[in-house]
Amino acid sequence: MALFDSGPPADRPSSPAHRRPTGRVRAAVGAAAVLALVSACTSSPTSAGSDPQPSAADLTAYYGQKLTFGSCEGYGTTPKEKKSFVKPFECARLTVPLDYQEPKGRTIQVAVLRLRAQGDPGQRIGSLVLNPGGPGGSGMTQATAFSAAHAKSPVLQRFDVVGFDPRGVGSSTPAISCFTDAERDSGEDQTTLLASSGQWSEEDTRRLAERCAKGSGGTEILSAVGTRNAARDLDVLRSALGDEKLTFAGQSYGTRLGAVYAEMFGKNLRAMVLDGVTDPTLQNPPRRLTQQTGFQQNFDKLAASCATSKDCPLGTDPGRATEVFQKLVQPLIDKPIPAGQGRTLNFNQATGGVTAGLYYPEVWPALIKGLTQLKQGDGTQILKVGDVFGGRDASGVWTNFLEANLAINCNDEVRRTPEQEARLRADIAKTSPYVATGRNVDGVTRDACESWPGEPSLGIPYAQDVKGLPESLIISITGDPATPYAAGKVLADEIGGVLLTVEGARHTVAQEAVNPCVNAAFAAYLIDLKVPGEDQRCRL
Repeated sequence: MALFDSGPPADRPSSPAHRRPTGRVRAAVGAAAVLALVSACTSSPTSAGSDPQPSAADLTAYYGQKLTFGSCEGYGTTPKEKKSFVKPFECARLTVPLDYQEPKGRTIQVAVLRLRAQGDPGQRIGSLVLNPGGPGGSGMTQATAFSAAHAKSPVLQRFDVVGFDPRGVGSSTPAISCFTDAERDSGEDQTTLLASSGQWSEEDTRRLAERCAKGSGGTEILSAVGTRNAARDLDVLRSALGDEKLTFAGQSYGTRLGAVYAEMFGKNLRAMVLDGVTDPTLQNPPRRLTQQTGFQQNFDKLAASCATSKDCPLGTDPGRATEVFQKLVQPLIDKPIPAGQGRTLNFNQATGGVTAGLYYPEVWPALIKGLTQLKQGDGTQILKVGDVFGGRDASGVWTNFLEANLAINCNDEVRRTPEQEARLRADIAKTSPYVATGRNVDGVTRDACESWPGEPSLGIPYAQDVKGLPESLIISITGDPATPYAAGKVLADEIGGVLLTVEGARHTVAQEAVNPCVNAAFAAYLIDLKVPGEDQRCRL
């Protein structure tokens, strides 16, 4: 899934430290202990980019460590995850430096989940490492879902399926934590003014950074969870798994992680599937406005589909659907409505829930039901859609998906001035009027990352004209609302990938195994390194 910027439904970052399993707090061990415990033989890192790298000798201990897989008890952060992280899955922790420029300093741990290859051991190719996107999505959770979706695929026969929670995410320690579950449930956890209501001062952004630092283990954690550090961790993971070359599948934000890895460690890459591409040349605000254009288009498609029914809560004239929706949600700015179990639905939660549902057409019936309830003064269904997307367990426990989304983006993206933020906020209301507040947006508007510690380290554009890589498989859907189709062609040109066009209107497709045509191309590439023909297309 793609959030990238902390807009809807990322208005509500998550996951309080007070409910983390105590076993996860035993994260960091001293680097000296690591040096004593792990083997000295290593597969040295390589870099295709200009980012400064420590010497291979400094990282020998990290590259030489061997993961000890065992029970996943103590890894899940929600009851649902704990029920999923059981046999035949096995878990381990990878030790990496907090700061790669100071490898003998503080260390952190990356949580890893694995399902061993199901076929003949002699036919095993290696590990297939997954990233689900976000940023902030749990790779461990993704590995369990992927294994179920691809249960009959030859991919599971030939590869160990490996999911990892990137630094700061999920079961990795320390994890980003800014809000309590109660604050998230009540909507008191806003982290952006884009596509939302309200005003902020500089003091508000300072308090946001301070509370995130307090819950996450210090300012040094907040400034170390960017994509380039995650790519370094990914290469250490490759070595610790015993793979000479990395086989990687990333979707949505995972295409950013994969492209940055290819730029930095291209010599260590065997194969890479990038599905639902974020454009490596687009900085905010253009990228954000492109996303909002896609969401408005899908809102219009939702309205057109709904309008065929006389009971459609958006009315039978699709051309007036945005106006009808605004009349439903704008009053929630001042007066939230009941949403079940003592909770309420405000404007930000309503627009965020609807935006979440626009990613996937199969969710649209639930949105229609929710909008029907909304007309009746009941916000339960819309809130539920947003909860599921944002990582709220049925028990009421939240993952830290949206908090990590904020933190990683603050590390990656250039920060906007109040003037730039106000202009972007106004442009979003024009580009995507279904999220417009109907209020004057010339008031105090701030970038949520304004007071974040450290400086952005990604560099956009990234992965430019990278040479010498194996052919990658780039998958783009013509009607993807979050990662537009054209971005796939841009990235394919920059890294020498082959583009597979998928006709349809959803966000990502390969890891979910929802289309036989894509499934076949996905397996053929990963197993035999066979890329689709130039004219091959799939249809959803």
